[in-house]
Amino acid sequence: MFTFKKVVLLSALLISFTGVPTVSAADKVAGEQLASNCVGCHGAKGQSTHAQWPNLAAQTQPYIVNQLNAFKSGKRTNSMMQAMASNLSEEDMSNLAAYFASQAPASAGGDTGLATVGQGKAAMCLGCHGSNAQGQGAFPRLAGQHSDYTASQLNNFKVGARKGGPMQGVASSLSEADIKELSAYFGTLK
Repeated sequence: MFTFKKVVLLSALLISFTGVPTVSAADKVAGEQLASNCVGCHGAKGQSTHAQWPNLAAQTQPYIVNQLNAFKSGKRTNSMMQAMASNLSEEDMSNLAAYFASQAPASAGGDTGLATVGQGKAAMCLGCHGSNAQGQGAFPRLAGQHSDYTASQLNNFKVGARKGGPMQGVASSLSEADIKELSAYFGTLK
């Protein structure tokens, strides 16, 4: 009969023999210290005050880590972000992601008339991005993003300047009006 102690010991032995590294939990305090480099663009606690830069507050951890890795590898291009990510270790990225994910979400606001129309079109986005556009797993949080930022990213996917899974196909089917309306809707969410 296996006791709890035997199962733990067996698990530890298997891990040591298979070479699987142990993973420590991300450190939000270390992430907060690293985030001091991000405040200029992404705002205090990840709440950007400029529509050019995304809100990182309450963003999903896997998405932040994936994007930092994409900037670091050059798969995603932005000279400022590539320079910032180039010096980050995997642990740094995990810590930053844990810190930003733990911050309170905020609404960026937006044109309520456009948002009302956009709400009716948002169902196609919510399957991947969560029922309230809160993000899930590697799919980013859209709720609370500045509408100009979201529209810019959708247009980048549409023309192929930004690549990423199904988003190019989705964005290519959107009209300019769709992009404005969806972006306004997501900006008004929290």
